[in-house]
Order: sequence, then C-alpha cells, then structure tokens
Amino acid sequence: MADRPIRSAATKTPTWTELNELTSSSLGGEILFATDDWFAAAECLLEPSPAVWKEGFTEQGKWMDGWETRRKRIPGHDFCIIKLGLPGIVHGVELDTSFFTGNFTPRASVQGACLSSSPALLPRKGGRGKAASDEEMKAALALKSDEWDILVEQTPLGEGYKDTCKTFRPALKKGPFTHLRLNMFPDGGIARLRAYGVAVASLPDSPHSLVDLTAATNGGVCIGYSDAHYGHPRNMIKSGRGVDMGDGWETARNPTRPAVLEADANGILQVPGCEWAAFRLGLAGTVRAVEIDTNHFKGNFPDSVTIEAACAPPTEDEDALLQMENRWRTLLPSVKLQAHKQHYFPKELFTGPGHTETVTHIRVRMFPDGGISRIGILGNAQRVNQS
Repeated sequence: MADRPIRSAATKTPTWTELNELTSSSLGGEILFATDDWFAAAECLLEPSPAVWKEGFTEQGKWMDGWETRRKRIPGHDFCIIKLGLPGIVHGVELDTSFFTGNFTPRASVQGACLSSSPALLPRKGGRGKAASDEEMKAALALKSDEWDILVEQTPLGEGYKDTCKTFRPALKKGPFTHLRLNMFPDGGIARLRAYGVAVASLPDSPHSLVDLTAATNGGVCIGYSDAHYGHPRNMIKSGRGVDMGDGWETARNPTRPAVLEADANGILQVPGCEWAAFRLGLAGTVRAVEIDTNHFKGNFPDSVTIEAACAPPTEDEDALLQMENRWRTLLPSVKLQAHKQHYFPKELFTGPGHTETVTHIRVRMFPDGGISRIGILGNAQRVNQS
C-alpha cells in the first residue's frame, strides 16, 4: 500500500517550490568542482528525480543516492561549486538528506555569484571514490567563492527520514545568480539541492524574431494548476524533448469523467471537467503559433486541449487573476491530440481577440486529463515580463 506524503509543520512546503528548479541537471545544471566524492558523486545533487534507496555496497562503502564525502580527517570542510542550469533569481533553497540517516551532513550553507564568464576551474574528474587534487583545489580556492553572497546561512539539517529530511530556506539574497556554492559543515551526505526561482530573460535582438515566450529559459514560470499527481506542469516549459513520462505534466484520472464517453461531430470527447495549468510568460508578446508535444504519452495523452490567454500588468495579483474568468480569452480553440506526437497549430487556427493582443499569461486546459510533455508558445516578444 502506498504511503501518503508526510506533511508536518516542520516540513511544510513553501509556495516558492512551485517555481522552476534552477539547479536541475535536466535544465543544464552542472557540478564544476567538489572537494570530495568518496561515497557518492556530487552530480547526484542535481538529479531531477527524488532520491531513492538501493541495497548493496560499492568498493567505497554503502551505495547512496546523493553527494556523500568521506569522514574528514584533515582541517576544513567540504564544498562544491554548481553552475545553474537557468541563471536567474533565486527565491528559496531546498536541502534534502533523504536516506542519509547516520551519515547526513549536520549543517550546511549556500552562497551565490553572478559571473560574467566561466570560472577558471580545471576540468572536473568526478565520480565515486575520488577527491579534488592539489591543483584542482588551488584553482577552486583562487575563485574566492567563500566570499560570494550568502543565500542560506549555516543552518542545521535533519536526518534523512521521511519527516525530517527536507530543510527549506528562503534566499537571503535573490541575485540574479549564475553559480552557487554548497558548503557542508564539516562532511557527510546530502541527497538533493534544489534552488527554486525564475530565469532572467532578455529581449531578442530583432522584434521580428520568433521565440518561445513561455520557455523556462526565457523566464516563463507556472503560477497555478489543478493537479500534478504524476508530473509538475513546469516540466512542459523545459527545453528539448522530454526524456520520459516523468519529464512532463501528467495528472491523475479526472474523477468527473462520464461512465460512458461520447464525442461530438469532430471526434472530441464531451466531458464535464478538465485539468488546467497557468503560466506567466517570461517574454510578453503576440502569439504566432502553438506547439504541443505528447512525447512518451501513448496510453494517457489528453483527448483535447484548449489554450486561453490574458494580459496583466506586473503588479497584478496572479492568484486573483486565476479566479477572474472574464480576463481569459480563447487563443487556441479545442483541438484533438494524438499519442506520442509533436503537434503544431499555426495562428490561422486562433480565434477571438486573444490572438491579436499582447499576451502575458496563458492557461492550458486538457480534457479530461492525461499528460503533455512540452508546450511552446511561439511569438514576437515585446517586453520582458516581471518575475
């Protein structure tokens, strides 16, 4: 029988964890340096999937899904340097010690910097059973990352049990940042590091350039959704095609679907309910085309999709906007989807005034439920939306 997720006062999830995971390896996050990787490599910190438990041992010791250093027997403490996959504004940090029960890091801190060029570090030779060489350490110390801005002050971490493994801290300084430094005090194991925030977008060189206005790389962010049982809708605005079904937005089966399904003359199922996800565009603009990719969703793709658009000033409360149905106009009317396919819908299919106005937000409605891997809102950018 499945366990329900434990929600206690100590592990209450902040709202900023709904933002994009700027550190994720699936978005280009990368470990550039680590003092030690004896039991488990630092690259595990950036894995988008939750940490798992696996029985067995390696030549170094117990197999662990996270970054675990050896028991330190020299002066100092362990740290690693991370290149963000999405340089941007950091709202908060999650430190997760899942399964590190007798070997968790007792204290940690996070620092950050906005670097104009790649740091002068030696190519990383990471992997279990290794440690930084004298030359690698010298190059890392020359970077003076210990003087970077402090996002999270030295803070105690919990043991890696379900109810104590997660530590959430709002960022003391938000950046923008391009790189982070994670400090262990003094050693031990951390399963995952997640920095949540919004990428910093810039206008394209030409106003006539066609760009993905909602892409996470351009500052797009999910602001609300009805259900994310199997996958968060923020996955839809990642770059590239999804690697599997877990790398997309997938809902539970909508309990309001009829006992017997019927379709209209166009073959679209007539159902009373739907699932939805809304996004703030990183770049406001006029929409020219929509792409919807159901890659990997073969027996669980939506029957149809409708896309709505809104235009709101940066100061408007987005929770209120989601409740104001009169502010949302149909951009793409109901269209039938297919399994495991990239769909392209040109502007000729758009209806209503929503397709000619400046758009700052979009809302995707899927009927009745299912999974979408990626969505692209292609258009001409007019200004940078506020994060």
